[in-house]
Amino acid sequence: MSQNNLQSDFTQNSRVTWEGCSVLLDINDGDRLVFARLTSGSTLKIGNKNFSLRPLIGCPFGSLFQTENGKEGPCLSRFVPSTEGNNAEERGDCEIINESRDNRAIIDNNKAQSLTGEDIDAMRRQGAKGDEIVEALIANSATFEKKTLFSQEKYRLKKQKKYAPRVLLRRPFTRSICEAYFKKYPARIGFLRVDALSLLLSMANATAHSDVLVVDMVGGLLTGAVAERLGGTGYVCNTYLGGTPHPMDIVRMFNFNNDTCKRIVRAPLNDLCLAQSETSKQIGLHEDAPAVESNGPTSSINMEEVSKSSENDVADLDRDTNVSPTSKMNKAPKAGEGAPQEALKLWRENGFSSLIIAAPDLDPWSLVKDLLPLLSYSAPFAIYHQYLQPLATCMHNLQLGKMAIGLQISEPWLREYQVLPSRTHPFMQMSAFGGYILSGTRICSS
Repeated sequence: MSQNNLQSDFTQNSRVTWEGCSVLLDINDGDRLVFARLTSGSTLKIGNKNFSLRPLIGCPFGSLFQTENGKEGPCLSRFVPSTEGNNAEERGDCEIINESRDNRAIIDNNKAQSLTGEDIDAMRRQGAKGDEIVEALIANSATFEKKTLFSQEKYRLKKQKKYAPRVLLRRPFTRSICEAYFKKYPARIGFLRVDALSLLLSMANATAHSDVLVVDMVGGLLTGAVAERLGGTGYVCNTYLGGTPHPMDIVRMFNFNNDTCKRIVRAPLNDLCLAQSETSKQIGLHEDAPAVESNGPTSSINMEEVSKSSENDVADLDRDTNVSPTSKMNKAPKAGEGAPQEALKLWRENGFSSLIIAAPDLDPWSLVKDLLPLLSYSAPFAIYHQYLQPLATCMHNLQLGKMAIGLQISEPWLREYQVLPSRTHPFMQMSAFGGYILSGTRICSS
């Protein structure tokens, strides 16, 4: 059995990792997020130690791992949280209400802990686990029993993150990737928040068997989100200005199979506009010719030659992470090959079924006036921008030219809540701005 067949068999079960897949590692409950590609030789650096990612291969997404000192050095071992309920969140409201202790008599003078750093190092040399060190710190604390339940849980969590870090194995998909980049590198995705991205896809009606034209200047996040929503049907055409395409490295994090990667193609804007002008010229020369009946965009193109293997490794996914480069045994399928002439001919005849633009560095109107004629009539479009004024100008020009109807500018709004016993309130730190989206439907102006 070939390597491609083996990989396709593994990717059928999207709930379990396989060698060569991309994962999102959540360290200490969101304190640090790392993208990695799982191989037998890849490692993750936590603190001043390197941990092999081999134990993560073959585990279901959502598994929790904890750092330990094994016989061969530091390692990641599977960790199953206790269900006995020894924290403040699971004890119930009655115990919290009857709590009479407070922290007023506690003086923070760094004398409450009798366990020294030398004692902790000695425990580590003897092979003590992180949880054992945490329990020893609690037992040697003179003020732990005087703290409230909330303070005790906060103290325990703080020591656990320091002496027993935990790694959550998350599956990279649209929401998790967008949230990770928005938290870590928001400028790389144009400050596109997850609620704005979902609204962008819905307003553009990106559904199965659609031919979606995208202008993606947010690192490939938009292209990958559209391809994930199409589910291996239809086509995603990523267009660009000039001769250099925009980078779309984020697409490789989605773990798309070969069939889905074949549906992601690229075409420069000049080629698409040239094809459109040739069609208009032919219509002008043959106005008396009988019309060809069309049922809208179809997806019957043979694109077997599009899929090739990528030679990029995990270092290209996130260059700032402390994950070692992987071997070239397991290569992710490459997406974004040039659109074939058959596809260009199909889109020239039928037009695209929807248009999505996320180009914060370009003027929306300069793009829309060239891209909108490429859509079929009654096709929806959605444009994201970080600021309001460029979209307002674009909307005004579309109204003057009678190029679209149903024009509206939306501002997505999202508020996250912390829901815990006796302390439910919005998060103290959250994003108050999610950009703006201009949406509408293309019409025939003549």
